[in-house]
Amino acid sequence: MRNTARWAATLALTATAVCGPLTGSALAAPDAAPASLYAPSALVLTVAHGDSATMSSPARAVTLSCAPTPSGTHPAPGAACAELRGVNGDFEALKGRDGVLCTKQYDPVVVTVDGVWQGQRVSFERAFANECVKGSYGTSLFAF
Repeated sequence: MRNTARWAATLALTATAVCGPLTGSALAAPDAAPASLYAPSALVLTVAHGDSATMSSPARAVTLSCAPTPSGTHPAPGAACAELRGVNGDFEALKGRDGVLCTKQYDPVVVTVDGVWQGQRVSFERAFANECVKGSYGTSLFAF
């Protein structure tokens, strides 16, 4: 049941982020030229407390759209989009910063990313030992 609710929320937020600009005259003129030459990049990011997304409920969720300009409910969309462009959208390439000191306390946090990055469907999940370790990865993408 929790996984179904997560997918429903993800699909709704992704549809809103991707289709939100299609209002009024854009819907009335289907033969019109595309408004942008950019491939769609609309993501839904969630964070939950637990070892996996299937066994936990999201505590927070934000949207992030990177084309043509950074936007969404993410607190720093410009920095998050720049960070993603820096690793070519490869979430696995995001590494922890050097010099960050975190406790060894085990209080797992899981982050998920679902949506579209430069026209390609993406789905990513990573569990961190605690909130401090999560904060050490990248600079702003997971900071919400």
